[in-house]
Amino acid sequence: MRIILVRHGEAERQTQQDSERQLTAFGRKQAQETAQHILAKYTPDRFVVSPYSRAQQTLAAFTSHAPDTPVSVHNDITPADDATQALKTLADVEGDCIVVVCHMSIVAHLAALLTGSSPQPFALGEARVIEADFIAPDMGDEIDKVVPKQP
Repeated sequence: MRIILVRHGEAERQTQQDSERQLTAFGRKQAQETAQHILAKYTPDRFVVSPYSRAQQTLAAFTSHAPDTPVSVHNDITPADDATQALKTLADVEGDCIVVVCHMSIVAHLAALLTGSSPQPFALGEARVIEADFIAPDMGDEIDKVVPKQP
């Protein structure tokens, strides 16, 4: 199976509640670039997304190209959530290719747990593709990566 971890695109500076921050115009372009690259190579069975606005807006770039792919909102993949617990929840998601759209630092910790490595920061809009027999710690290998243009 493949789990594709995506960090949201560039968001506004924090002028409001963190969960309500919106993507900038540049962040929307990053999301489109990443979505186009990923969806040209992979066919997701499910999208999993954080409830935060900027993650939802990043996912919209994916769903605009794959409108029939089911979407699940997971409340445990926000910036301050525990990656170990989130990985347990993600293990229950069915599908051979799952796209997860969330935030730093949880996205880096999820990638590290899956591959048995140290957490490495994700660029804005970055996606990493991890192949594993199933979703569990130390079971995956990173096989692909997309880094859109940066500010």
